[in-house]
Amino acid sequence: MMVEWDWWTVEFGDAHAGAVGVLVDDAEPGPAHFDVGSGPEVPSSRHWTVYDGQAGRPRAEALRAGCACGWKGAAEYPVDRSAVGDQPLREADVDLTGPLADWNAHLSLVRDKAVPLPEPLAALLVEIAEQLTATAADAPLAALRAAGVLERIADRIGREAAGALRGDGLSAEEVATGLGTTYSKALVMLLTAQGR
Repeated sequence: MMVEWDWWTVEFGDAHAGAVGVLVDDAEPGPAHFDVGSGPEVPSSRHWTVYDGQAGRPRAEALRAGCACGWKGAAEYPVDRSAVGDQPLREADVDLTGPLADWNAHLSLVRDKAVPLPEPLAALLVEIAEQLTATAADAPLAALRAAGVLERIADRIGREAAGALRGDGLSAEEVATGLGTTYSKALVMLLTAQGR
């Protein structure tokens, strides 16, 4: 079952994608299942909007932020049943500003621990992104070619940098923190560098 993320950033990608979590009886419920008749597969979801009490599914009592890295927000935001009524959550005007603010605060902490990019490089990356966006609008084939060139450059440089970090004895935990990514992704980078 795939997780349906509510928030995502270019900076951290799926390593720190954010989602609204649901609490029922002060605990996270399992996936909500959908009866679609007979068959071996029973579709399910963990997206917060499916916990609406409809068709025997649990009814969300509170919401909180969550992150793909495993972090969960401490604050709980009760679902205002007087505002939601009996309508499905996906159709209701549910206030998500609290969970979103908590997830953004989490990203700030991740960002603070990550190694900063040198300012000239950060500015160059912004300029490249702007140029590629403009080229994609005017000449999509040229933009696609440029994206391929960038992927190959990034792949080669990434392997070289990961090899240098491995040679320096940096652990996967240290690499993960420095990059603002997960331990498993950092470990894959270091292992890939080993086989270069």
